Amino acid sequence: MLDRLLPLLPTHPGGRSPITCEYRCGNACAHPEANESGNEYFGDVVKDISRRRVFKAGAVMAAAAGGFAALSGTAAAAPAHHGPGHGGPKPRPVPGTDFDPVPPNKLDQVSIPAAYDQRVVVRWGDPVVAGAPKFDFAKQTAAAQAKQFGYNNDFVGLIPQDPLGLTNLLVVNHEYTTEVHMFPADQYDPANPTEEQVKIAWAAHGLSVLLTRRDPIHGGLSVVPSRFGRRITLDTVFEVRGPAAGSKFLKTSADPSGRKVRGTQNNCSGGVTPWGTVLSGEENFDQYFANADKVTDPVEAARLKRYTVGTGTSTRKWERFDKRWDVSQEPNEPNRFGWVVEIDPNDPNSTPVKHTALGRFKHEAANIKITADGRVAVYSGDDSRFEYIYKFVSKGKYKPGNSAHARRHNSALLDEGTLYVGRFTGDSPAAEIDGTGKLPADHEFDGTGEWIPLASGTKSFVDGFTAEEVYVFTRQAADKVAATKMDRPEDIEPNPVNGRIYAALTNNTDRGAAGKAGVDEVNPRNGNKNGHVLEWEENRGDAASTRFSWRLLLVCGDPAAADTYFGGFDKSQVSPISCPDNVAFDRHGNLWISTDGNALGANDGLFSVPVTGPERGHVKQFLSVPVGAETCGPVVTDHVVLVAVQHPGENAASSANPTSHWPDGGTAQPRPSIVSVWKKGRFGLPGRIGER
Repeated sequence: MLDRLLPLLPTHPGGRSPITCEYRCGNACAHPEANESGNEYFGDVVKDISRRRVFKAGAVMAAAAGGFAALSGTAAAAPAHHGPGHGGPKPRPVPGTDFDPVPPNKLDQVSIPAAYDQRVVVRWGDPVVAGAPKFDFAKQTAAAQAKQFGYNNDFVGLIPQDPLGLTNLLVVNHEYTTEVHMFPADQYDPANPTEEQVKIAWAAHGLSVLLTRRDPIHGGLSVVPSRFGRRITLDTVFEVRGPAAGSKFLKTSADPSGRKVRGTQNNCSGGVTPWGTVLSGEENFDQYFANADKVTDPVEAARLKRYTVGTGTSTRKWERFDKRWDVSQEPNEPNRFGWVVEIDPNDPNSTPVKHTALGRFKHEAANIKITADGRVAVYSGDDSRFEYIYKFVSKGKYKPGNSAHARRHNSALLDEGTLYVGRFTGDSPAAEIDGTGKLPADHEFDGTGEWIPLASGTKSFVDGFTAEEVYVFTRQAADKVAATKMDRPEDIEPNPVNGRIYAALTNNTDRGAAGKAGVDEVNPRNGNKNGHVLEWEENRGDAASTRFSWRLLLVCGDPAAADTYFGGFDKSQVSPISCPDNVAFDRHGNLWISTDGNALGANDGLFSVPVTGPERGHVKQFLSVPVGAETCGPVVTDHVVLVAVQHPGENAASSANPTSHWPDGGTAQPRPSIVSVWKKGRFGLPGRIGER
């Protein structure tokens, strides 16, 4: 297949199509960032304190915990030179990463290594609930979409239903709708959508739950009919739980109790809990609302502005058909979104939950680590420029198992505990962090950090804020305690093998711009268009600790560029990577990264990278997705890799002239889909992922 010259439309920062920017995040990059607080990076506030003295105190803590050195085999202050460019024979690939990397490309296909095969598991419009009609692009209805697989799949979770993992529940988020691509161009007028088209979009949001079976002979996953098939949409009733349930800030004319919310929206990434449920983050909810500029109360107006809630008419015009999307009529409705929600896929009749104790912001995801004393820690990033990283630690203790009783008990743990926000301090002199991406004298971007408490139960730790206000207006509370402004913190997950926490920071082209926050060691590049990957280790390896040590694993971009860093690995041997978004781990502890908006000009992809030993930082591209698409998910097991191919062909202005025909080919319209990839093995049997 010939290379396709892209883009056909101008791109926005990070390589995204302007259509994607408009429909996914309300064109956030074209507007001033929401964080206008005077909150400076902690290291700038204490300029008169030697960063090295601050670090030495933290280094003692890290050494007592074993620190990074014990896990990586390198001294904390020594250059981490690994790989074939630094002498010695080329090392054998780490288990799980032994594949021939896919080169960057612009093909309209899912490109995979030669020794692998692939299959589409489910696509937009495929049946989920019994009785769902066959998908018809030209004749859609809201009733049909409510039973069919939703649009723009993002998070993918697998929940095993047998000891061998042959049968799994597949749970998928549907982040947002792009109406100009969802309907025939001659049927959809963006300025005047019909009520039925709006209701189709409501039904295309939310989540899907399906039962899948892995083929142990031929490989891949396929959907099988079952009682578990379920669609959660913008009409599904959610229970509000935790300390802000019933708050005056959550009450509306339709819900005077403040405890029942219709639907979930802009669900980005998520996580599977140890007890077998799914946490999903509500991200760019602000863009769906209209007329926030008509709110005259200055306090309410400031709160809406901090969350960039829409002014004027909205892109989708939903406010014409339900007043809850009109902030001038329902000023509290935006406060009912921006939470972490929990779904129990094992019980099709269960009521999903919005957990207020985890705070309200633009949650990319939520992932869990069990503390040393058996409590639950939840990590989450606020995916916007100059926003923060958060942690929640439960009061109660985790009960192992995934029985119905254990699921209820463990879910309730997320309703009471302490909410924290992160502050990161570098260990290098300020003069060595000059914004170019040049490594400081100790050859690493690293340092220490602390978790600043915001609230616990009914107690607030933020001056001028009640606990209720902390939970509902978490961004402002974090501003007040001088948390570290980050470069779009997205997916955050604990590594099940080495215990460290990894966060994808996608990009921030405003870093260092006039009037904006400048560089610091944890965000070391001005005009950061390619993003970076952060890792940290909690003190003593305990997720309940309020202290940690950190370093950057990757500073992404073109390996030939001076401002990139790949864990100390030889840059001539790595795959280019740009705009890290979602992260996952295989059983070996290798990090897998999916990208969003490749600023290097190629299609987005999925990449593996070992995080310890001589191959640390050796990025290899495992697959790439079609034209205009983003790589989401992912899930990596011994037998299968799953990715969500989101918004293929979204660089087209409308459905009239599609730039992608994936996955059905020919002249078909593109359809967001889940793809399974597996290793071809001997005797016709699948092999293990990443092993020869």
